[in-house]
This record gives sequence, structure tokens and C-alpha cells, in this order.
Amino acid sequence: MSEQCLFCSIVAGQIPSMKVAEDEKTFAFMDINPASDGHLLVIPKRHSRDLLEIAPDDLAAVTLAAQRIAAVAVPALGADGVNLINCCGAAAWQSVFHFHLHVIPRYTDKDRDRLTLPWVPDVPGDRAAIAAVGERIVAALG
Repeated sequence: MSEQCLFCSIVAGQIPSMKVAEDEKTFAFMDINPASDGHLLVIPKRHSRDLLEIAPDDLAAVTLAAQRIAAVAVPALGADGVNLINCCGAAAWQSVFHFHLHVIPRYTDKDRDRLTLPWVPDVPGDRAAIAAVGERIVAALG
């Protein structure tokens, strides 16, 4: 646990939260700045800074907890879908440096859903540039 970490303080009960679920490895609570009705966060109890640092067993536990919660939350809230989002690094919008998954129920009713896409997903990229970047990743993987 990091003494300076907001989410570690929430797990320790030093900062109040609306807890949704908890198990041996994970803690889930409502996001106080929700993108939609029912937006919550699932975190590992053990501190890790981000996706690049989290232990594989904690990552698996958080992902499985998020899936279990989403499977219940979507029908319970009448949501039309759900996003699981992780932001890794300040440039990727990470604002709390303790790994977390956002579980964001999605609604066609925009009064319940304020999240919008930051890019247009149906605009094709340059295939040669995509292949070149892909090859760099393949080479880095070994």
C-alpha cells in the first residue's frame, strides 16, 4: 500500500467511498466523477502504478471482478452496453496512479450517458503505416 495513494486510502477505509464489491484481491467502488449512471472502478488492493506495473495475478483478479460486476450491473441498471477502460500514463488520461478499470454502463439515453468517443473509429488508417508499426511491436515482442 502506498501512503500517498488516493485509492490505497480508499481501500484502507481512510477515505469514504460507495463500495460495490470486495474480495481478497480487489475492491470496487462508485466513481465520484461518473461518465454514465453506474460508472464504477475496480482496483487491486495491492498498489501498482499502472498496466505496465501490475502483477499478472492482480490484473487477472481485477479483470474477472470487473466482468462479474458488469454482468450484473448492465441488466440491473437497464444499460444497453458496457465499456471497460484502463488509462495508462498521463498522456492516456490516467489521473490516479493506482491501476484501475473503469466499468462504464452505456445507454442510448444520453441523459444517463455523458461519455463520447474521442476519435472517430470508422476512419481507416494508412495500411502501410499500420503494418510498419505492427512490425515494430512484433520485433519488440521477440
